Amino acid sequence: MPNPNPAVLDFLLARRSRPAKTLALPAPSRAELAPILTAAARSPDHGKLEPWRFIVLEKPAMPRLAALADARGAALGLDEERRAKGRGQFEASHLAVVVVASPKPSDKVPEIEQTLSAGAVCLALLNAAEAAGWGANWLSGWVAHDRGFVTEAFGLAPQEFVAGILHLGTETAAPPDRPRPDLAQLVTWVEA
Repeated sequence: MPNPNPAVLDFLLARRSRPAKTLALPAPSRAELAPILTAAARSPDHGKLEPWRFIVLEKPAMPRLAALADARGAALGLDEERRAKGRGQFEASHLAVVVVASPKPSDKVPEIEQTLSAGAVCLALLNAAEAAGWGANWLSGWVAHDRGFVTEAFGLAPQEFVAGILHLGTETAAPPDRPRPDLAQLVTWVEA
């Protein structure tokens, strides 16, 4: 017999990301962030490989990362709008967690499963932060996918990549709800 937890289901059904630009101080302290990271680390992990890791970006690191994003965008020849978007992700943030996908060699667990596990960690972190009362937003953008930036900014190894950059803080404005997927268009029932 199932043992339902309606409060958790209601939370998940109502969950929505908070725009990163609306997140203000205070941001979670290290002690407040610890259970959020612990919850995220409980994501599905076939083979117990832990094919991901966390890099916590605290406020003092943000100006350096913003300047690096701007310089890297200029070196890539990006227009000012794209450079500003990459730079702005760090200029406006008070705390962010970079979820790094770090696949491990395995004969039993394909790399795609390890990558999906890193994505599950991002969503679990987002949900845990919001369940703890913080506003949170999962971003990526060009900075997350540019090898030069992630190597210099985060020290990623060649086989690693950014699964997501999750910004956390105090919610200052609730976003309006948006249309949700139509399950009738997405679900196929197989009866035999």
